[in-house]
Amino acid sequence: MKIHEFQARNLFKEYGIPVPDGVVCHSLEEVKAMVPDDDRLRVVKAQVHVGGRGKAGGVKLAKTKAEAVEIAGQILGMDIKGLTVEKVMVADAVDIEKEFYVGLINDRNTKSVTLMASAEGGVEIEEVARVSPEKIIKLTIDPVMGLMEWQARKVALQLFNDPKQMRQAASILGKLYRLYVETDSSLAEINPLVVTPDKKVLAIDGKMNFDDNALYRRPKILALREATPEEEKEIDANEKGLSYIKLDGNIGCMVNGAGLAMATMDMIKLYGGEPANFLDIGGSSNPEKVVEAMNILLSDKNVKAVMINIFGGITRCDDVARGLVTAMKKINTDIPVVIRLSGTNAKEGLDIIREYGLPTVSTMSEAAQKAIELSRKGI
Repeated sequence: MKIHEFQARNLFKEYGIPVPDGVVCHSLEEVKAMVPDDDRLRVVKAQVHVGGRGKAGGVKLAKTKAEAVEIAGQILGMDIKGLTVEKVMVADAVDIEKEFYVGLINDRNTKSVTLMASAEGGVEIEEVARVSPEKIIKLTIDPVMGLMEWQARKVALQLFNDPKQMRQAASILGKLYRLYVETDSSLAEINPLVVTPDKKVLAIDGKMNFDDNALYRRPKILALREATPEEEKEIDANEKGLSYIKLDGNIGCMVNGAGLAMATMDMIKLYGGEPANFLDIGGSSNPEKVVEAMNILLSDKNVKAVMINIFGGITRCDDVARGLVTAMKKINTDIPVVIRLSGTNAKEGLDIIREYGLPTVSTMSEAAQKAIELSRKGI
């Protein structure tokens, strides 16, 4: 789960991490009412779940309240990478002497949380890793001991020469780690962490993601969720017992089992196609589940063909076939569907499919090639 920058900053503040003051506004009326009428330099920032806001014109400086109102009017309603800006944060601007990056992630290789820090702040850490990986400091944190004070100071000392700044940064690292653990985060980063001319260390931009599987025990964090339409679809699918993740392609995939889903997407890529999603109906033989899955697949406007690849074990192919026929009767669509059934009751399932008039294939590679062919006919 992702949250907005202003929400991350609120959590930072709650844990004692210093951040500039700011307000969140959903309209020009709120900007006029909530921003003080003075000539303080402020930054107006679009609040959307996507990077690259600055390059898209979603982050601008305002010298006066009137200018802040004008800029907010330009940003509100703006489209940034397909997302509409519905709110802006108007925050005090900060004089920056130097920018740094600090972040925490779950590292599967070490099975621990990894602290990353760099003196190259203000840019995407992925770019730093690509161009100058030696400039990234990494520390694997023992999951039992946690981030020790001496470790935080050691990392801070590699970034700051001034002892006062080093102590401020070490304190921020410790608080960020505590926030990370106590909220079941999967990512927590400050970029940039800055030093001001009066030698204060501040977090002026923050990003946090959370482990979806732990949200049941973090109601306070769950309350922060503002899902996009696509995320709402994923949440709805999860509540119906389906695993669904939207991708950027045009071939919808329905399978049973995560391994088969990965193999199906690989097969589509192998033959030059692009999968539109990952959708796993699991081991259930409930036909209604198949109906729900088809509804989700066909609701994606990018889907030009659907590839259904079922290997019957616990899942019975005839039940899947009945669910497909029921779904096709309910859903009025001209999107072509390619079906491959194998395993438990495959013969019975294929007979049901053929009787309804849907196309079937024998192998996964044949299904992928046919789906790709059909997806391109409408281009």
